[in-house]
Amino acid sequence: MPPFCASALRTELDTDVACREATTSVRRALGSRSADLVVCFLTHHHAGAIEDLPARVAAATGAKAVIGCTGESVVGGAREVEEGPAFSLFAAHLPNTRVRAFRAPFDGELPPLPPVEDGARASVLLLADPFSFPAPEYLERIGERLPGLPVIGGMASGGRGPGQNLIFDAEGVAPGGALGVVVEGDVELRPVVSQGCRPIGKAWVVTNADDAHVLQLGGRPALDVLMETMSTLSLDQRESFQRQPFVGVAVDARKSQFARDDFLARGLLGADPRTKAIAVGDHIRRGQTIQFLIRDASSAGEDIERLLGQSAGSGCAGALLFTCNGRGTRLFDVPDHDASHVQRALGPELPLAGFFAMGEIGPVGPRPFLHGFTASLGLFVPRSR
Repeated sequence: MPPFCASALRTELDTDVACREATTSVRRALGSRSADLVVCFLTHHHAGAIEDLPARVAAATGAKAVIGCTGESVVGGAREVEEGPAFSLFAAHLPNTRVRAFRAPFDGELPPLPPVEDGARASVLLLADPFSFPAPEYLERIGERLPGLPVIGGMASGGRGPGQNLIFDAEGVAPGGALGVVVEGDVELRPVVSQGCRPIGKAWVVTNADDAHVLQLGGRPALDVLMETMSTLSLDQRESFQRQPFVGVAVDARKSQFARDDFLARGLLGADPRTKAIAVGDHIRRGQTIQFLIRDASSAGEDIERLLGQSAGSGCAGALLFTCNGRGTRLFDVPDHDASHVQRALGPELPLAGFFAMGEIGPVGPRPFLHGFTASLGLFVPRSR
C-alpha cells in the first residue's frame, strides 16, 4: 500500500474557524485512511489559542502522532503566506510504518538520541526552539552514533526572544528543547536539501587553520587565494559574492573529486589583511577541502529546481518544507518561490506544508546539519526495498 497525504491551508484570523476547516478538509481527503502523523504550522496570530490546539487537532483527525510549531511565515500547497495569519495542516497515512513521537528537552546535557530501532529503515522529523536547544551539537551526536539517519526539520520562528517560539505535540506545548517523530518502516521521509549556492573558482585544501580561521589554502595565504578567485568573477558575480559571501566545506575530506552537493555552505565572516586569514562560520581543520560559493536568487532557484528534478517520479505522496526566513520575497522577485517549485516538480496538487524557519535541518552527505538560507524538504515516498 502506498502512502497517502493531505494538506490544508487556512488564513482566517479566528483560530477556531481555521482549525475546524483545516481538520475537516484533511479528514475528508483521507477518507477511510488513518492519520498516522499530523503536522501543524501556524503564525503567531494563533499563539493565544495554542495550549489546547494539539488536543483538538488530534481529536478531530484521529492522529496517532501530532507535532507542530509557530512560524514567522507559513507554507501550504503552492502558497507561502508571508503577511497575515496562516494555519497549515498536513496529515499522512503511512502503511506498514511505525510513527513514534519523542521529546528532547535540554537541561545542560544533550538529550538521548531519537528512539530508532532500525536506522536503515528510519527517518526523523525534528522541530526545535532556537533559544533553548543546541541543535548543532545534537545533530552532530546523531551523525556520529546513527550514521546515515536522515533528519529533516527546522527551528521554530516568529518570536524575537526566549519563550516566544512555540513547539508542541499531542501532549501540549513543550517548555523549549526539541520535539521529534521517528518514521520507521515501508515509508521514508526522504531529504532534499537545497543550500542555494553555486561554486566559484576551484576547491582548495586547508593547509593551516585555527578553529574558525583559515590561514592557508594550498600552502598560500588564504586571503590571497580569495582575492585571486574574486578577480576571475564577472562584475555581477563579484557583487553577489560581496553581498553574501559563502564557503563550502567538504563533508568527506577523503574525497579528491567534489560535486556541489558535497559541500556544506557556511558564511564567510571576514578577513584579516594583517595575517591574511579568513574567518568561516564553522570549525575548520587542516586537511579539509573548501571552495568559495555564490548564493543569490538565481543560484537558489536553479539549485532547488535541479534537486527536485532528481526526485521527480519518486512516488512522492506529500512533502514538508522548511525554508529560511531570509528566503521568500526577501530573496526572490516573485512570491511563493520555493513552494511553487516543489509543486511544479512533483505535482500541482501535491500535499505540502511548512514554515519559514530560524534554521533549517537536513543532511549533507551522511550527516545532518543545521543550515541557514536553505530550503530543506522531507518527501514522503515508498522506501526502496
